[in-house]
Amino acid sequence: MRGLACVLMFQTHCYDSWLSPSARQSKFFMYSQLGGTFPAPLFLFLAGISFALVTEKLRRKNLPPAQIARATIRRGAEILALGMLFRLQEYLIAWGWARLSDLLRVDVLNTIGLSMMLMGIVCWLVLSIRQGARARLALILASAGAALLISLLTPPLWTTWRPNWLPWPLESYINGVHNLGTPQAWLFPVFPWTAFAFGGLAAGFILQSEWARRHEALTFSWLGAAGLVFVAASRWLDAQPRQLYAVYDYWHTSPNFLLIRVGMLLVILTASYAWCRWGFGQRPAGQWGFSPLIQLGQASLLVYWVHIDFVYGRVSILPKHSVSIRTASFGLLTIFLAMLILAFLRTRMKGRGAEMMAWLRSPARAN
Repeated sequence: MRGLACVLMFQTHCYDSWLSPSARQSKFFMYSQLGGTFPAPLFLFLAGISFALVTEKLRRKNLPPAQIARATIRRGAEILALGMLFRLQEYLIAWGWARLSDLLRVDVLNTIGLSMMLMGIVCWLVLSIRQGARARLALILASAGAALLISLLTPPLWTTWRPNWLPWPLESYINGVHNLGTPQAWLFPVFPWTAFAFGGLAAGFILQSEWARRHEALTFSWLGAAGLVFVAASRWLDAQPRQLYAVYDYWHTSPNFLLIRVGMLLVILTASYAWCRWGFGQRPAGQWGFSPLIQLGQASLLVYWVHIDFVYGRVSILPKHSVSIRTASFGLLTIFLAMLILAFLRTRMKGRGAEMMAWLRSPARAN
């Protein structure tokens, strides 16, 4: 799923950066950008699932809740620091025309790191209260409740309850206001984006239960069915003549749109499981030894970091906002292959730094 998110991210960024104004008026571009609504929710949702796996692993070692919290919150802080470092790098690369305020832009890496820190706090509070067999159920309910609460608070925090008394760099983490006076839909503030991480956290704890381990296929089927129910519920709620909020923005702040996206993420999760177990994604010994999506997913942070400069930066491989769909598609293929090679090299070289240094320092062998 993380590799799928990378591919969707590549196509969204490439077509957005390179297509000419006339090409941007096409239905092709519209559907491309519609596909672009999935990468950020996918990355956050998968961060939640991974967080649940790590937390369960630490719980099985009988570590105290405070120690589990320290380990997981520290990892979230590292991701947040990487997000800030990424913004610094982009500012330095664009020196001369980049705005100083770009350093404080709330990007998806910032939100993933902050989401992990918030999930660590919630898990610490739950595990400090609940231990034993009921702890996992409490974690599931707390995670789902946090996702619901974040989604319900998003509309007023973007409109009537805006914390505009805060400095804009802090308010931007709440509603993405940046320094522009009003919330910006292209940023990734806590409300609503961390709700996807908490949704993934709940799903991850469900998948870690003993019953789910014994009935793996049935569990994924139920999650997919729940996703379809969420999609139908979202459409039904959106069609109601009366709405809960004075300002209703389905595409950006509405809990209904978040509900449909979580539903679709659950469907994608089930489809990914089915593909890996019964489809061509299944890899018996000696067969299907290489998967581009899995390869990209294993180095998703690196390919995210690198591809931005070759699409949006000064070293863009195509001129910005001036090419046809066909030319941009060739550029997308180039980016995909380059990032796939980079991911392949990254995974093959990981942990082999000492070995490579020893090889480089060794005297040349005689012919």
